Amino acid sequence: MNTKKIAIAIDGPAGAGKSSISKVVANELGYLYIDTGAMYRGVTWAVLDSNIDVNDQEAVEALLPSLNLTLEPSATACKVFVKGKRVQKRTQFSVIIYHKQKGEIVSKKDDRGRKTIYDTLPRQFSTWLSVGRLDYASEGLLLLTDSPVIADALMHSDLEREYYLKVKGTVSKQVIEAMQNGLEIKNEKKGAHAKTKITSMSFAPFIDFEIFGSSGGYTKLRVVINEGKNRELRRFFGHFDLEVMDLKRVAFGALDLGMLKAGKHRYLENGEYEKLRDFLKCNEIRY
Repeated sequence: MNTKKIAIAIDGPAGAGKSSISKVVANELGYLYIDTGAMYRGVTWAVLDSNIDVNDQEAVEALLPSLNLTLEPSATACKVFVKGKRVQKRTQFSVIIYHKQKGEIVSKKDDRGRKTIYDTLPRQFSTWLSVGRLDYASEGLLLLTDSPVIADALMHSDLEREYYLKVKGTVSKQVIEAMQNGLEIKNEKKGAHAKTKITSMSFAPFIDFEIFGSSGGYTKLRVVINEGKNRELRRFFGHFDLEVMDLKRVAFGALDLGMLKAGKHRYLENGEYEKLRDFLKCNEIRY
């Protein structure tokens, strides 16, 4: 006799009560509740373990039929097995700081044959996830982690990001006011990637900024923002016809680049892990 199955997806941030709501819905409908978060962890583990590109949808879909994923529901928990091996919820994670070089892209592969950060990093990091991106012409601090939860939490956080820039032109009073008060652009692609379809963008007021001065038609400055939108600073200054010539990220939250040389990486120190765990705890992020 075939058992009828029904799947209900409830989206929301970690700790929002998705499981509790799902249990109520299942009870009302008379169905057995199974936490598919366990299944998700099983799929995530299997994809990472297979060493394929997690962004390659076709490769992931081709892998799934061979996983032999099984669930063993109980009154208090749900166990998930991949090819007979039980997948446990992770309680530990690792993070590295990588000093991205100009001329590298933050991607597993590039259809134009350009160098990627994974070509420079040791092979052991080939399945690690980057926290956001720095574009091809940018450099500086890039975080990578072996935990999808940590990557997502940091990527969508309001932690401060500090940058040093050199722009072509002079920073006018209008630019300073926009850094202080925020900016909204519409129907504009200045500073954006040539293939972007995003023509509107809102910029929150900068947390801090410092203008070092102008020389030879260029201006150097330091800015601190707490957003991570695609090519955000290039688009901000591009709106005022200021081309960003150099862009270097030197800090992300409590983590800083320090004296780490370009193309090199390091693991977080114990104190840095403690600060990161404090951030996760304050934001009720379970890992």
